[in-house]
Amino acid sequence: MIYSTATVPVNPAGETRLTREQVWKGLELKARDARLFLPAGLCTRCDVVEESATHFVREATIARADLREIITLEPQRKVTFFQATGPREGAIINELFEDAAGELQLKFYCYLGLRDKAPNGPEEQAEQTQFDSGNGYKAALLSTLKRTRELLADGTL
Repeated sequence: MIYSTATVPVNPAGETRLTREQVWKGLELKARDARLFLPAGLCTRCDVVEESATHFVREATIARADLREIITLEPQRKVTFFQATGPREGAIINELFEDAAGELQLKFYCYLGLRDKAPNGPEEQAEQTQFDSGNGYKAALLSTLKRTRELLADGTL
């Protein structure tokens, strides 16, 4: 199994301050259309195909892999992506919280397996290494906050 986690401050020195509400709007927008947040060409399709009071379902093509995700929103707090189909199974979570000093933090964590691959085999180990690397989910969190600031600045958010 793959377990990875990363936490970044929402408002580091020198950056435009974001409120919890603004970050939340960015996270919700990203959940509904990842194309707006991922590098150009990485996500070529992202459509909400079902919606209910408790969740929505999106179908996407990310890094040439077709995915179906069940996404739950805990407003102002947490987005959970359940991997229903695609190369991975499990959950990916983005969570907003205040640390002990009252500063807003954005945390990523996941617990995943690779479908049709040996548990803890070379493929899972490679994914673990990627997730924990400088180009992994910590970079994705920083990119999400950067894009949220850009959308705020241009009036989209």
